[in-house]
Order: sequence, then structure tokens, then C-alpha cells
Amino acid sequence: MRARQFRAGLVLLAVTALGLTTGSPPASAAEYERLLNGTFASGTLDPWWAGAGTTGRVTGGEFCTDVTGGTANGYDALAGQNGVPFEAGQQYTLTFDAHATTTQQISAVAGEAVSPYRQISRTDLTVTPATQHFTVTFTSTLDFPPAGNGQLAFWFGGQAADNTVCLDNISLVGGVIPPGGLPPTSGIRVNQESYTPGLPKHATLINSSATPATWTLRNSAGTAVATGQTRPRGADAPSGENVHDIDFSAYDTAGTGYTLAVGSETSFPFDISADGLKKLRYDALAFFYHQRSGIAIDAQYVGADYARPAGHVNVAPNQGDNNVPCRSDLNCGYTLDVRGGWYDAGDHGKYVVNGGIATWQLLDEYERALKLGDASALGDGKLAIPERGNGVPDILDEARWEVDFLLSMQVPDGKPKAGMVHHKIHDAEWTALPTRPELDSQPRRLSPPSTAATLNMAAVAAQASRLWKTIDPAYSAKLLAAAEKAYAAAKANPNVLADPNDGTGGGTYGDNTVTDEFYWAAAELFATTAKSAYRADVTGSSLYRGVSFNTHGFDWGSTGALGDITLALVPTDLPAADVAAIKTAITTTADSHLAQMAGMGYPAPYRTADGTYEWGSNGLVANNGVVLALAYDFTKQDKYRDGAFGAMDYLLGRNPANYSYVAGHGDRAVQNVHHRFWAHQADPALPTAPPGSLSGGPNSGLQDPTAARLLAGCAPQRCFVDDIQAYSVNEVAINWNSALAWLANWTAEKSPSGVDTTAPAAPGKPAVSAVSATGATVTWAAASDAESGIKNYDVVSVTGPSRKVLATVTGTSATLTGLTPSTAYTLVVVARNGAGLTGPDSASTQFTTSPDSSGGCSVTYTSYNWSGGFTAYLTLTNTGTTGWADWALKFAFAGNQKVSQGWSATWAQSGTEVTAKALSWNAAVAPGKSVSIGFNGSHTGSNPAPSSFAVNGRTCG
Repeated sequence: MRARQFRAGLVLLAVTALGLTTGSPPASAAEYERLLNGTFASGTLDPWWAGAGTTGRVTGGEFCTDVTGGTANGYDALAGQNGVPFEAGQQYTLTFDAHATTTQQISAVAGEAVSPYRQISRTDLTVTPATQHFTVTFTSTLDFPPAGNGQLAFWFGGQAADNTVCLDNISLVGGVIPPGGLPPTSGIRVNQESYTPGLPKHATLINSSATPATWTLRNSAGTAVATGQTRPRGADAPSGENVHDIDFSAYDTAGTGYTLAVGSETSFPFDISADGLKKLRYDALAFFYHQRSGIAIDAQYVGADYARPAGHVNVAPNQGDNNVPCRSDLNCGYTLDVRGGWYDAGDHGKYVVNGGIATWQLLDEYERALKLGDASALGDGKLAIPERGNGVPDILDEARWEVDFLLSMQVPDGKPKAGMVHHKIHDAEWTALPTRPELDSQPRRLSPPSTAATLNMAAVAAQASRLWKTIDPAYSAKLLAAAEKAYAAAKANPNVLADPNDGTGGGTYGDNTVTDEFYWAAAELFATTAKSAYRADVTGSSLYRGVSFNTHGFDWGSTGALGDITLALVPTDLPAADVAAIKTAITTTADSHLAQMAGMGYPAPYRTADGTYEWGSNGLVANNGVVLALAYDFTKQDKYRDGAFGAMDYLLGRNPANYSYVAGHGDRAVQNVHHRFWAHQADPALPTAPPGSLSGGPNSGLQDPTAARLLAGCAPQRCFVDDIQAYSVNEVAINWNSALAWLANWTAEKSPSGVDTTAPAAPGKPAVSAVSATGATVTWAAASDAESGIKNYDVVSVTGPSRKVLATVTGTSATLTGLTPSTAYTLVVVARNGAGLTGPDSASTQFTTSPDSSGGCSVTYTSYNWSGGFTAYLTLTNTGTTGWADWALKFAFAGNQKVSQGWSATWAQSGTEVTAKALSWNAAVAPGKSVSIGFNGSHTGSNPAPSSFAVNGRTCG
């Protein structure tokens, strides 16, 4: 975490003497603790930080900061905590214990963590070698939400000599807004992507009544198409809510933009269509191309926003992955070329044990489709990747990018533990957030080999050898040789476990039990080679015949079930009764999931012993959905199919958080996942998560400061927030997305099509009124569509063969703006139905805008540079004779300036082009009046002012 510093130059807003308070607390004040880890009982600082000129540590249960002397100002050396909430007008009491090696003055400062660094309170105190207890009370003058830009800091600078200051028992109590919980949203939770025609369709209503309520299903035009009664379910422990079930399965007309309503509650819109899942099957797989290391991610495959140069290929500032040494304490005597592979999650690490299960799932997705489904949907040309068109199924091309990396992690011949596989490779220290991969300047290091990593590689290479046998026999033979060498090395080193303390710069991925990895690898080698030695290892294992299946589910650390899935799919000479026992274990586990889901308000195939949700719960939901899908494959019983679709409903929005956990799929889909590149929330120049990315999901542990601050006291299924800093609930990972990809492909395969192919009728001829120099009002009679309803209308300007959409609306009127004065227009209106089909043009209407009499505008621009950036102030003046009902300012930078934070407008930047749009309170500007706005920005080199400005499309004087 990067420490944020206050800037000097602001007046003292509140000062309280030691042990004294000012004012009296409001009657409504509550005892809400606003700081995290104030006792340091965990032995860690997180989320406290130590700034420049200081070194912080926990020692003796205290937060001790070594301060370098010789600084001029108190804020030149500081420590603190960010994300602290404050409420304007509310009183806060800060208490803490402190002592120092040498007596000195410190300051306790509450305020803003980013420019302009406004202060709420600053209190100067003297600390001595004897521990003292301090109390400071102040009233906040500013509002900062939880996990916002509020900060509590201690200033230690301005001293001549070095010193050490220790703090403990730091508490900040005050405010009236309780911590925790999610923001209020619709009380009806639906699959925000789509429900499949012909299959069950359920939603959840939050309602404490024991009496059924009336629900209404509306099409995209708002017309009621079905109605019914909810089924009260009562208290639901995982969500902490009282809920009803809405069953609208009987309605089956395909279309888009449906909503469910109960009283004043209305759901997010959704489709009834097979198309959404068929798109998701490819979006979920596209995630892996985005995550590739060692290759440029090309705009022709992902679009300009997600394109980036290759990461970690020895192009400065990268130190590269082609010559990576072992960790400094290992002294292994060699380096490895480990370019390629997938970045594991939101960081730049590459981990064999997570890459193993992720690659296996992609390969199994294809192998299962070959044996039991439709492999053509995964064939060559189906994915947007560079290898398309090479005659190899695209899903295998994508998997090979990781398979080759796994092989590259093998210890070379002639070295200690030859044939073993290194556990992981990542930066020497945790990569800063955000950091694009090609800009990562950290050295890269190999962690030691482990038995688990070695068996992961053996299993996946054996599986891949089987699938490439007829595609590329030479490559298949290479894979099998590497797999057998790895398996033999693992048997010779059966208990080399990953170091649970190797967590600097990357996750540990520790695993104390490798019985499951041995079983999995033996099963893959046996299925590929039919050799008796591997057969003996399979049948002699304590996990044989499906023992690994349980309601918790499989994941990177519990892989025995992967071997069983292979043995259930791939023909071998195992006794038929033993293969049947594996399939029975799958269906028995699936039955347990269904029994549990039947009692849940938000059904999800997920269970822990104590009812909590854990890190990556969504990955387990998807993996357990795979078990339900396989149970259907083996039995063809509809209950298992419906359960698998129910798991997808949960992931796509039918959950207490009311989020679609899959980016790009649903009106309230996650965007701000924890990721170094998809980091728009941290840097507006970077993108949000691409479509098909699965968030890790609810986690009762709240193992990061943002989640701990925002979600205190949350019910298990509600422990989620879409925030880039909330890595314990909102990270992405290849093994979670591989589970989603498998399940999405299966549900797409099992989705019957039922598409509306009839376009809507034409709307009535538009009528034009309230014509001005730059606008007009247009109305028309509604169009009709019997199947899907009318979703929206386009108002189109027609000039000869050219057409331009002036407005898109859901009703039968539109207010046009931005027209050109004294100009003739010909308008038509086009209807679009819920299936996305457009109808014929309406009859046309002609009108001419009025001459321009509005006058003009003027803009003044003043900027002030400061270290690392600048602050700009702008004044917009209406110099015309007509008031502005709204305004939008546009200008372009002449250099590389970036807007980082603005005020009094909605700011956006694309390249050098900047747009500032009015807020509701300053939109109206009368003639001769002005509005003031501003922003903070960054730049390198010179900082020239923009050369021209335009308001509402008009260039200003």
C-alpha cells in the first residue's frame, strides 16, 4: 500500500489540548470505531503505512516508526491509515498511547489523503520516553465515505535528530453512519444476463411478510406479460435476509429487457434467450488471452482499451522472464527461461499449482465436449486469438500458452532435484497497484521446486499429450516425456512442500497434503499411456473410486476429483464397477448440492462447515456447478441440469450483493476487480475488467482493509464490494475463470434457442415542436410488437443516403439538442424490439431550426504547478443572451497532461481530449453569469495551457 501524504499550507481547523475536548457530542452519536488494527495484536501493520523518511514495524505489540532527522516540516516524515470515514458535523474522539526514544513534538492530523489535502484537525503533542495516553476530540468539517480519501496521520518530521516513535491502542470513535453492508439496491434479485427458454426461471424477493405477494413480469416496453404469487421462504441465514421465491418458469417468450416488479420494487433488466450464455462461453475463455505474459495483447483481438505491449520480455523497464534466477537464499546455480504463461490473478505472478488446475479445466472442457457434447463450438476460429485459423481448436491453442510455461519451470537435468518443477515465479516485492505488465521494473525470482507443482505439471502434460496425439504427434511425445520425468521426480521427492512463509511479492500457495496430486497425476498418466505402473498407483490410492468428491468442492489445493473426472470420461481398462462408483460419487455429491440449494433463498452449490464464505467462493460455486453438469451428463436427469443453471443464475446476479459477478454481463456487473492493468478505478486512463472476468466473490474473512472497513458484520453471502482495493473479495484468478469457462460452455451447449425473428411495426409519423436554434421536441405514436415488445426508438436524421441517430429513447417522445442553427432536417423514427430487431422507418417529417441568437461563451484557465502535478481552475461565462439549461465543456491538452481528480463537474478524458459536464446544481447559467470548476492533473515536461475551449459545441472567445 502506498502512503498518501498531506500537503502543507492549510489553516488549523480544530486543535485540542492533551486530555481536553471541545464542544459536546451530538445526541445521535454512536460508538463506531473508524480505525482498523489499532492494537497491532495481529503482529502486522496492515492497513497502517509509514511514509517517506520513515521505517515502520510492529515490535512488542506496538507500531514503532524510525524517523530520519534533519527534515524541515512535520509532514516530511509521517505514518497513518487511509480510507478513514468522516462525516461533516459529527464529533470524533481519537485516543492512543505513545512514547519515543527522545522527547519530541508530533502532530495527530485528520484530513484528506489526496490533493488538495484539506485538514479536519491537527493537534500538536509532545511525546517522551515514558508512555503517555492521549485523547483528542474534534468535529469534522468534511465528508469522506468508508474507503474514500479520508486519512488519519501522525507527523513526526521537523526534528534535527533521528528518533523512534511508538504508538499503540489507537482508536477513533465517532460518526452516526454504521459501518458495513452494501448500498441499497432493488429488492428483487435476478440473473441479470439471461434466462434460458424452456428451463426454470427463478428470482428472489427481499420481503419479511409471511403472506405471498403479487409479482409482475414486464417486457421491454413496460407491458405486463405474466403475473403470479411469490412463495415466502422466511429467514435465509447465508444472506441474513427474509426472502420470497419468484417462479416465472411458465413464461417462455424470447426477448430482451424484461423486468420483474413487486409493489414499488423493480429488478434489473434481463433477457430470455440462449444468446447471453453462448456469448459468455467465449468471453470467459477470452480472459486467458488478456492474461497472457510474454506476448503483446493486440487491439484486433481485444479492442484498443485492452491492448498492451508484451509484459516481462526484457524490454526496459522489465527485467524479463528469459533468465530468471532462484530466490537469493536458494543459490540453485542456474536460471530458467520462463517467458509466456498466464499471469495468475491481479498481480504479475505465475504459479504452477494454480496454472495446473486452470489449464486442466480448459483441456477437460474440450475433452468432455469431444466425448459427451459439442466440440465444434470450441474449434478453430471460435476465439479472438492470434492462433485462430491454424487448424487447431482455439481452446487448445490457448491452453498451450500455459502448458509450455509449465514445462519451462522444470529443473534441468544434472541439477539437484532434476525433473522437479519450481512452485512459482513472481516479482521480488509485491507489484504496485496499478502497474501495466510492460512497466513492471521489479526483478523476477523463482521459488523452490515443490512436489505439488511437479505433480501439477505431470498431470497437465499427460492430459495434453493425449489431446495433441493426433494433432501434433511430436509435441504430444514431448509432453509425455516431460510428464513421466516429473512424476518420477515427485515419487523420488514425495514430501517437498511449498514454504508457507514464502509470501513476499506473491502468494504462497502452500499445500501440506499431496496425496490428491499424486492420484490426479497417476490418473492422467494412466488414461494416456495405459501403463500398469500408473494403473497400480491409481487403484492403490486411498482416493480411488471417487473419495475426493465432497460438498466443499475441488480447487487448486484439492485436486483428487480431477483425476476421477478423467477416469469417468476417458475409456480405460478399469473395472466397470469402479468407473460406475466414480460416477455415483459425482451424482451423490450433486444430490447433496441440490438438497442444500432447495433450502436457500439464493441457491448456490456452496458449503463450508461453519456456513461462512471463503476467499474465491465464486470459483467453488462454479466448480460445484461442474459437478452438477457432469451428473446430468451421466444420468440425463433434469434436476442436475437445472441445478447447474441455478449456479449460473447466482453468479450472474441472483445473489444478495445484487451484482453480476461476471464483468460485462448484466446491468450491475463488476467493473473494479483487483488487477494491476484493469485498474480504471485507480487510474482513469486504464480500463475496467473485460467481459467474462469472474470476481472471487463473497468472503466472510474480510482479509483486506477495504473489505474490513466497508463490510463489517456482513452476512456471509453479502461480504462483497466491487472495489479494486478489496482484493480478498474482488480479485480475479485463472482457476476461477477456468471454472466459469467450463460451466458457461456447458450451459451454452444445453441452452435451446427460442429467438424472436419478427421485427416490430413502424411508429407513427413524428411531430416536431418547440423548435429552437439548437433543439426541438419530437413525438410519435407507439409502434407494436406482439412477441418481445418495444425496447426503444431511434430518432434518425436523414440526408440523402446518409443517416444519423440523434436520440435513442424508451418512450414516444425525445428532446433533441446539439442541432445546427438555420438548418433543415428530415426526421424518421425507428422502433427496436426486445430481441434487438429494428423495424421499418416511420413516415418522415421536415423542419428547420431557428437562427442563432444565443451569443457566445468565454473560458478562463489558470494552472498552478506542484511537485508531480498541477491544479487548474476554469471559469465558464455565458456571454450570450439566452440562458444555458445545461452545459458541456470540451478542450484538448497540448502535451501529456492527465486529469486525475476534478470537482464541480463530471470529468472524463480520452487521449488528449477532456470533457467536463455540468452537475445538477450548476447546470443552469443565465446570460452574463459564470460557473467555476477545476481539477488536479499530472504531467511530465512542460505544462502548456489548452489553446481553445468549446461549450455546448460552440468555440469560446
